[in-house]
Amino acid sequence: MPFGEIVCGSPGSGKSTYCYGKHQLFTALSRPLSIVNLDPANDNIPYPCAVDLSSLITLKDVMEEHGLGPNGGMLYCMEYLDENFDWLEERLRELGPEAYVLFDLPGQVELSTNHESLKRIVAKLVKLGFRLAAVHLCDAHYITDASKYISVLLLSLRAMLHLELPHVNVLSKIDLISQYGDLEFNLDFYTEVQDLSYLETSLSSSLPPKFAALNMAMISLVEDFSLVGFETLAVEDKNSMINLTRTIDRATGYIYVPPPSSKAPPGTTNNTAAPPSTRANTYALFSSAAGEMKGLRSDVRDVQERWIDAKEEWDAFERKEWRKEGEAVVRERASDRIRERKGGDVVMDG
Repeated sequence: MPFGEIVCGSPGSGKSTYCYGKHQLFTALSRPLSIVNLDPANDNIPYPCAVDLSSLITLKDVMEEHGLGPNGGMLYCMEYLDENFDWLEERLRELGPEAYVLFDLPGQVELSTNHESLKRIVAKLVKLGFRLAAVHLCDAHYITDASKYISVLLLSLRAMLHLELPHVNVLSKIDLISQYGDLEFNLDFYTEVQDLSYLETSLSSSLPPKFAALNMAMISLVEDFSLVGFETLAVEDKNSMINLTRTIDRATGYIYVPPPSSKAPPGTTNNTAAPPSTRANTYALFSSAAGEMKGLRSDVRDVQERWIDAKEEWDAFERKEWRKEGEAVVRERASDRIRERKGGDVVMDG
């Protein structure tokens, strides 16, 4: 059964960067991954592309042929893909029945909030057997302003209701959040979407009084649905990428089983000396997949400490660790060269 992610979000939210980071992570993990570019205007793709919509249709050609602007041309391209879905279906089948696919979407938010073409494409992918999750990226700097945060909440909620998929909202570029000033509340207030009435004062101070009722209506709308929450992402941080990957895997039900040739991590085999209550399923796949999220910075409070409260101290610590790792690699390579030279020496009899 193929699995995949519908990667959507506003322009500049980091969709292509996320896909490239996922390619690097999965390559290091020896985990299969294929990336499909569905943005006909993206001519600077940073990742290896398994399927590229530009080979079917490009935004530039549509604009020139039909006299459309960028937004209208993009909608036309998505409608054209919807009408010619067999082109995409044929290329996806070439990836195999066990493929894991990232679908990198354009940045036009109307595609994932109210236009029907993408919704129909997603429905056709599901009909092909894909288990999909929508990964909606939002630039983290929006949470530094109350009105922008409310707009992101409404946008995320609309995308969730429109796409009708298991949905993971992500605050991307969380490593840059400290550049935009102090947050009014702790990070968990924004990721867990806690009592939004606390934002009323901030909203009232930035907008005329006549908008007070509208502000509270929007807050009530988000709270009444009680659907929106956020994960965090620093794409260059390995632990952040791994934690988000685990969250998405849980949403789709994907369980990665390493190939038989892989070396099992220590402790993953049954310990016959352990009592039966703990011996049978200590590291069972389904228990691990459905269990509590564990890992470095899997807790949002740890994320706040790393990127907001003690960012400079953590940066210095990680630079020191990278330096140690680099020195260890250099020593190991030097030892390998010495062993190779010794093994290549030939002793001549006199």
